[in-house]
Order: sequence, then structure tokens, then C-alpha cells
Amino acid sequence: MTIQIILIILGIFVIYQFILRLGRRYWKFPAPAFIGRFLDSKQRKIMQPPEKIISRRGINSGMTVLEIGCGSGAFTTDVAREVGNEGIVCALDIEIKMLNQVANKLNRIDNNDIKNIKPLQASAYALPFSKKSFDVVYMVAVFQEIPDKEKALKEIIRVLKDNGILSISEFIVDPDYPLKSTTIKMVQRIGFKLNKISGNFFNYTITFGK
Repeated sequence: MTIQIILIILGIFVIYQFILRLGRRYWKFPAPAFIGRFLDSKQRKIMQPPEKIISRRGINSGMTVLEIGCGSGAFTTDVAREVGNEGIVCALDIEIKMLNQVANKLNRIDNNDIKNIKPLQASAYALPFSKKSFDVVYMVAVFQEIPDKEKALKEIIRVLKDNGILSISEFIVDPDYPLKSTTIKMVQRIGFKLNKISGNFFNYTITFGK
């Protein structure tokens, strides 16, 4: 009986993924605000542990970091604590409702110690920062949501410091999930250099150098 239930769940998951991936192939849009609760849930963090995501990116104390597509802030507060009081995390999203969720999260008592996050509504096509502003730019299950990836990558190159790092993480349950080779080809085409591949087929992070 247990095996049958597992098979049914797997079947539903496969059908769900197929429909989502088919739709996303022709229709690109930012993650809607109503899924923010899941994006910042304990279940998501079990599947994508923040400490692993951070260690794979090369984020250290004192760094200036840009998160593109921060959503509800699932990883933002963890990164903010990692860079410490001497560092800064700019949390950028195109959806104001997502940024409102970040603000609500920062107002919680358990996050009162965090003072170095700057939420900002903006497009990845026109990053409101000067040249060479950031040590690290990262995205988690966001890169494939951007319709004009080349335009966004050129903006990222502009705002990254010399020897800065671009980090892209992907998770197979995301309907936009690409193979590692797909991500690498897209990013290298713009001029980034491959630094490191971490994780596995289901959950990976790739870092690139400017």
C-alpha cells in the first residue's frame, strides 16, 4: 500500500512538472508573491540548506553582495549574517509584494540584529548601481526566469568588481530548472569564466569569475 501511495505521489509530481515546464517554455514571468511563504519555508531550507548555498558562493565577512530575485528573503538574512556588520546585502526584486515580505521578515524579533540589508525594487536589465560595486552577485532559482539573460548578464558584469563572483544556484523542482551545461554555456557566452561547480544534478551551484 505504501509503495502505491509513493508511486501515485511521484506520478502527480511528474505530471505537475511536465505541465509547468511546458508552460514556462513559452511564458516567462517572475515568481508570484503568493508563493513567498513556500520559498521561505523550513521545507525549502531542508532541500536547499542556506549554509551550503552560502559556502558554495564564496561569500565572506565584509563583502558587498547583490541578490537578484530575492523573493521573500529565503536566503537573504543568512547571507546578511555571513557578511556581518561590515558587509552589505542589496536584496533586489522586481515584485514590490515580495520586497514587502522581506520587510516583514526583517521586522521580526529574531531578525532585529540584522541592519545591513537594503531591499530594492528594480529590473535586472537596469541595475541601479555604479560600476564595480559588488564582490558577489548571486541568484537562486532565478536566472532562467529572466527573459533576456544576455542583457541581465551584461549588467551584472558592469556592477561586479574586478575578480568579482557571479553565483547561480538551481533546484530541480523549479519548473525553469536547466542542466548545468545549459547554465554554463549561457553565462560563458557573455565573457564570464567558469570557477567552480558544486552540488549535484538535483541541486547545484555554479560560480563564475568576471
